[in-house]
Amino acid sequence: MMTNITITVTEFILHCEIRYEQRTFTVAILSFVYLVTLLGNILVILVIRMNNHLQTPMYLYISALAVVDLVNSSNIIPKMVAVLLDFVIVPYGPCLLQMYIVFYLEFVESLFFVFMACDRFVAVLYPLQYPSLVTNKFVWMSIFLSNVVGVIMCTPYMIFVTELHFCVTNILPYCFCDYATMVRISCTDNPKYLVLLSTTATMFGVFPIALILFSYFRIAQAALKITSVEGKRKVLSTCMTHLMVMGLFYLPLMISYILPGIGVKLSMEVYNTLVIVANVVPPMMNPIIYSFRNTEIKNTISKLFMAIRTSPNTS
Repeated sequence: MMTNITITVTEFILHCEIRYEQRTFTVAILSFVYLVTLLGNILVILVIRMNNHLQTPMYLYISALAVVDLVNSSNIIPKMVAVLLDFVIVPYGPCLLQMYIVFYLEFVESLFFVFMACDRFVAVLYPLQYPSLVTNKFVWMSIFLSNVVGVIMCTPYMIFVTELHFCVTNILPYCFCDYATMVRISCTDNPKYLVLLSTTATMFGVFPIALILFSYFRIAQAALKITSVEGKRKVLSTCMTHLMVMGLFYLPLMISYILPGIGVKLSMEVYNTLVIVANVVPPMMNPIIYSFRNTEIKNTISKLFMAIRTSPNTS
C-alpha cells in the first residue's frame, strides 16, 4: 500500500549500478570516450569553420551535429564519472536541468539525422536540382526548427516531473538524472508519465527511422546503377556506416523508452545500458563516420597539422 506522506526533495542521490571492482576500469573507459569525443568534434567544428570550401549544406549539418554531440557528452559523461568516484549527490534544480538537456538534445539529434539523410537523398537522386533545393539558408532554417521542436517537446516532461511526489526514497538507481527513473521511484501512480515517454519516442524514433531507411534505400538503388565498381562500393559503404551509427542512437532509445510505456518492464541494468549506449557511443563515432572518412575534411586536417608543424620552424 502506497503511503500518502510525501517528502520534499531538495536533492537526488545517484546510484550507478556498476560493481565496485569494475568502477576504475569504467571510469578509464568513459574518460577515454569523452576525450576522443571532445577532440573529434572540436576538430570537425574547427576544420569546417576554417575552410571556406566546406561552408556547404552537408558540412553545415555535420558541424551542427558535432556541436550537439559535444554538449551531450559534456552533459552526461563527467557526471557519470563523478558518480562512479562517489560524488553522488545532485541538487534538485541541476538534476532537472541535466534531464532536460538530455531529452532536448535527443530530439534535436533525431531531427538532424533525418535532415542529413534527406540532404544525401536529394544530392544523389536529384543532383541538378540540389543547389537550388538545399541551400545554406534552408540548412540554417532546419537547424533552427529542430531546436524549436526540441524545446516544445521537452516542455511536457518538465511539467510532469514537477508533479511527481516522493514518499519512499530520493535515490535514483542511475548514472545521471533521468526522467523514467524519477517516475519509477516516485509515489505518483499514473500511467500518463510513461505513456508520454513511449509516445514521443515512437514519434521521434519510428517515423524518423522510416524516412532515413527510405532515403538510404533509394540511394543504394541509385548506387547499384553506377557503372564504376569503386563508385558502388564507396556509396554502399557510406550508407552502411551511416545506418550503423544511426542504429546505435535510435534503437536503444526506442527499446528503453517505448517498452515501459506499453507495460513491458526492463531491468535497471538493461535500461541503464541502453540509454547510456545511445547517448555516449554515437557522439564519439559521428566524427569518424561523417567527417574523418571524407577526403576534403581529411585533406584540410592534414594541411592544418602541417601548418602547425612548420610554423615553429618558420619562426
